[in-house]
Amino acid sequence: MTAKTDEFFRKADQLIAAGRFIDSKGWVPATSGNFSAKLSDGNIAITVSGRHKGRLQTDDIMLIDSKGHSLDGKKPSAETLLHTSLYQRFPEVQAVLHPHSINATLTARLFKHEIVLKDYELLKAFAGINTHETRISIPIFANDQDIPRLADKVDNYLDHHTHDVYGYIIAGHGFYTWGASVDDALRHLEALEFLFDVEIRLHGVTRLCAH
Repeated sequence: MTAKTDEFFRKADQLIAAGRFIDSKGWVPATSGNFSAKLSDGNIAITVSGRHKGRLQTDDIMLIDSKGHSLDGKKPSAETLLHTSLYQRFPEVQAVLHPHSINATLTARLFKHEIVLKDYELLKAFAGINTHETRISIPIFANDQDIPRLADKVDNYLDHHTHDVYGYIIAGHGFYTWGASVDDALRHLEALEFLFDVEIRLHGVTRLCAH
């Protein structure tokens, strides 16, 4: 067992607060979703498998190492590898959030392989973007119960798209986004939710006009 530090408890409190906010928006129904935050020693605070994200308590946040192994005897999410692979790839990433929202689910049904977000003022919510005159692509991956295989697909995409990737969708499942802090990741999550909603509505209007 590895002792939990004051830093762990601070990050746990941040994840608990994020969970309550995300649940209040209806983005993590039932026990869906998982959240994590990296500690300065390289270990990771992450939600315990099967816990309701709107009712998280300190005991619902566990400690894992950088490879995803439990350091306190609790069981992490089956999708832990999707978190640890992002931390390994992007040293600046300090938090990963994974909601299961209606908008992400619909987006995958409508746009299939990727959704392109272009010329929106809210794109400035993403780290490193300071103008609406830009575009980002959010890739969509088929759902897979084989998490190592899914992680490999994500890694392969990121190998060829090294810049300006702020999240990805898993079809019929939810999406992942990340940031330099829990607050940054939460800002990205809110912005993506809004932009997914706009694109879904625009898609419906465009189809109606075509008929």
